[in-house]
Amino acid sequence: MSIPPSSSWRAYDWQVIQSAPMKPVLHMALDEALLEAVAAGRRPPTLRIWEWAASAVVIGRFQSLRNEVDLDGAQRHGVQVVRRITGGGAMFIEPGNTITYSIYALVELVAGMSMIDSYAFFDRWVLDALASLGVEAWYQPINDITSAAGKIGGAAQTRRGGAVLHHVTMAYDIDNAKMMEVLRIGREKLSDKGIASAAKRVDPLRRQTGLPREAIIERMIDTFRAQNGLTESSITPEEWEAAERLVATKFGTQEWLRAVP
Repeated sequence: MSIPPSSSWRAYDWQVIQSAPMKPVLHMALDEALLEAVAAGRRPPTLRIWEWAASAVVIGRFQSLRNEVDLDGAQRHGVQVVRRITGGGAMFIEPGNTITYSIYALVELVAGMSMIDSYAFFDRWVLDALASLGVEAWYQPINDITSAAGKIGGAAQTRRGGAVLHHVTMAYDIDNAKMMEVLRIGREKLSDKGIASAAKRVDPLRRQTGLPREAIIERMIDTFRAQNGLTESSITPEEWEAAERLVATKFGTQEWLRAVP
């Protein structure tokens, strides 16, 4: 099917949130709190740029903690492990080495699209931003942003109450050795050669652009604003309260982290 033009985004009053670095578990909770706020009409569609206060492994909603993460390796490297509300695979995060963002929108924006088309639709502006920096990137269905040099990032989605959360983590830089000690990445199925290949298939934006991470984020925001309109915003006291409650009752619990789908 054809993807609607970018002008469809301009039907909404988009806002952007940039805040101080946060603990990984709070990021997980904020995603749910802000998704629910958009679904309830308490917040307009929003772009949120994440800043991480600690290294983390973020596993997908339907993954097994034991299968995906080497907990001894994570503890040894001081890497926190959290579970998000979207599906998809495990992501290795380090502050300063990662660019992460969330889009909270109304489902009507992608009405009639297949899930695969909606992934590409939500990140088309990012591909435009990267192109303006000299990075020729494209979508590799269903949820990878990639280039000729290798994978740049991955996306995940969930929908509820008439709203959709679409978030993406892109590698600005990466410590392959540490990642391999924390993520299992099917070790029992990979030879030494295969492990080396898995490490190399991620090609970070620092190498591809030669730019500071902040410059890339600034170009991303400028591109989104130019295409769709964008107003500065912040997390409200009610949204903070909802997120902290979700940390206490859900995202910060062992029951949620160790749930076996």
